[in-house]
Amino acid sequence: MFANEFEPEVLLLKGLVIVVFLGIVFPVHEYFHAFMAYRLGDGTPKLFGRLTLNPVAHFHPVGGTMLILSVLLFGIPFGFAATPVNPSNIRGRYGEAYVAAAGPISNLLLAAIAAVPLRLFIAADLGADYELIGRFLQLIVLYNVILGLFNLVPVPPLDGGAILLSLVPRQTAWQLRPMLAQYGFFLLIILFFIPIGGSSIGGQILFPVADAIYSLLVG
Repeated sequence: MFANEFEPEVLLLKGLVIVVFLGIVFPVHEYFHAFMAYRLGDGTPKLFGRLTLNPVAHFHPVGGTMLILSVLLFGIPFGFAATPVNPSNIRGRYGEAYVAAAGPISNLLLAAIAAVPLRLFIAADLGADYELIGRFLQLIVLYNVILGLFNLVPVPPLDGGAILLSLVPRQTAWQLRPMLAQYGFFLLIILFFIPIGGSSIGGQILFPVADAIYSLLVG
């Protein structure tokens, strides 16, 4: 994603990506979880101070550090934050699915918002004079799309795992939950970090979809 990793402009671009993800993307993602849970009857997020857009409240020491290192070393924002939720307080048969889906939806909304200035930037043909700004906007749109789609993968601990367990019959969820909780992380490694034919199985599915959504947003 980044050529000449240690050039000043590249380091600045990586720094901007880190700031935006820790200062906006992760807080918005977690706030959407917290807000939806609160609206559906669970006061846990508010009790733990997560019903806010304050980045400090949503910073996770391990997940935030992972994000910083992954961007600096590999040019990819890979990290996490967490919002405490008590499923037993959430109203509705599919309440957990709504809470879980709120986070990825926020990423797709952020991608759509960032795509507006990017479209204007491209239409004004400013790439030659302001290449850094153009690349930054492209990354924010693309990374938000990828993050939203990745979180929808139906494997715990991702949001998609919670959606899956909320949608299937309760007896099936009861049977799947312990198995997915135990092996979900390893399944994600197999899906996204073990290359098969030059790319991972998950990547072969996720990235074409992400490219299609990116093209739809940017034009």
